[in-house]
Amino acid sequence: MSVEVERKFLCNADTLKKLKEIGAVCVGQRQIHDQYFDTPEFHLTLRDMWLRKRKGCWELKCPTAESQSGKQGEAAAALCTRYKEITSLPEIHLRVKEVIKEDRESEAGFSQEDESWVSKLNLVCFAEFTTARRSFTLKEEGVQVDLDQADFGYHVGEIEVLVPEGGDEQAALEKIRKTAEKLGLTGDQRVKGKMDVYLKRNHPEHYAKLLSEHIL
Repeated sequence: MSVEVERKFLCNADTLKKLKEIGAVCVGQRQIHDQYFDTPEFHLTLRDMWLRKRKGCWELKCPTAESQSGKQGEAAAALCTRYKEITSLPEIHLRVKEVIKEDRESEAGFSQEDESWVSKLNLVCFAEFTTARRSFTLKEEGVQVDLDQADFGYHVGEIEVLVPEGGDEQAALEKIRKTAEKLGLTGDQRVKGKMDVYLKRNHPEHYAKLLSEHIL
């Protein structure tokens, strides 16, 4: 399990030029199809937990202790998000059951093919979209920049560093700060992610609930 430390930014006509100027190398382009799941009562997302299916595999993003406590430290850190990324299906199943207080023993297996556990836990798909992504790496070790174009018309960039669990998140934040500085990014407010924009446009009630709980 790793921790994803990330800062989003708005792309403009100069973004590609700036990436080239700072020595970023394009490492690929791909289409990403995501489906996000929660209960009808939003048990997961109201706890800032994001269960998704991507490329046939399940992932669960959970907030770290720092992000849950709200202790982000300096301004640069406050512009970033930090999430644990869980890809082990048995662990995902266990954590989801704990949150929605599902006590029944599930007879479903934990294979990627057998998804009967989804309906047994009353999980439904609340968001589905495809993203065209261009990825770049920098000389700064471990830094990746993604430029995303969602199929609902939102274009956003992400500076990302993956940190092993228990690793140095402060070092990751500093790498992100330096990269943002090189790209000429300004502003002291977090940029909205794809999910923020998707929910606001398509599911305003869900969006409002998350805003009221300071999740978004």
